[in-house]
Amino acid sequence: MLFCARMEVRIPHDLDPAFVQSLKEREKARAIELQQQGKFLHLWRVVGQYANISIFDCASNDELHEVLSSLPLFPYLQIEVTPLARHPSSIA
Repeated sequence: MLFCARMEVRIPHDLDPAFVQSLKEREKARAIELQQQGKFLHLWRVVGQYANISIFDCASNDELHEVLSSLPLFPYLQIEVTPLARHPSSIA
């Protein structure tokens, strides 16, 4: 099943900068791992925002939740998920 997730990062300004840097490094490593596993198909930055739009391929809603909650930034993410289905006019 394909899912589109819009994720906005909302890190509190009073967090320790070293902790924030560690979070970002761990987030990048986890995103790469999920891409290599074929779970994280696409990742786009939203211009002008600390946000992204991503496409995930997961077997179920529960698996998607496990994937999203495994992200180190998860506690600081506002996530909106849209399940996707093939459009009948798509040539892909």
